[in-house]
Amino acid sequence: MYVMTTATAPHPASTPAPAWARRAAHAIALCAVPSGLWRIAMASGVHVGYSDQVLRDVFDIPGWGIAYVVGLSVLTELAALFPLLLVSDRWRPLHPRVLAPLAWSASGVLVLVALWQLVVAFTAESQTYMSSGTAQTVWGFAFAPLFAIPALMTSVTWSYAKRHRARGTKAYSLPRP
Repeated sequence: MYVMTTATAPHPASTPAPAWARRAAHAIALCAVPSGLWRIAMASGVHVGYSDQVLRDVFDIPGWGIAYVVGLSVLTELAALFPLLLVSDRWRPLHPRVLAPLAWSASGVLVLVALWQLVVAFTAESQTYMSSGTAQTVWGFAFAPLFAIPALMTSVTWSYAKRHRARGTKAYSLPRP
């Protein structure tokens, strides 16, 4: 005799994510690639605008700094893949009641991180390490896509919460006015 429990019950069908939300989730993953490649180039010894002395003294490259910079690139890309869970129709590791608040929290953190990065990018300290000219321009182009992530993540999260609220689950969402 087969007994259906909440663990074995099939997930109720939800409406598929709109095409724009799918594109936004994929764009988030792509936005993290240029800065990751820039960091990996830095760890590989490619001149990215820092002097050899700054790489040794500030970033500990060569040394443990290589593991830190490459690890940061890997973690950033893994985090950038998270929004794909919000548009996936096949794989749902977490219940919407758990995933929606997690996604809203991630959106908020991303907004704060983006604001903090703007502050860091324009402080005198960050400008003193990087050589001027082409290196700063390349750095700017490599890291500029990261500033699109908070808006993209918020829109994908909003779409997810709206879809799951519409189908009757009590997923966390913004309060209605």
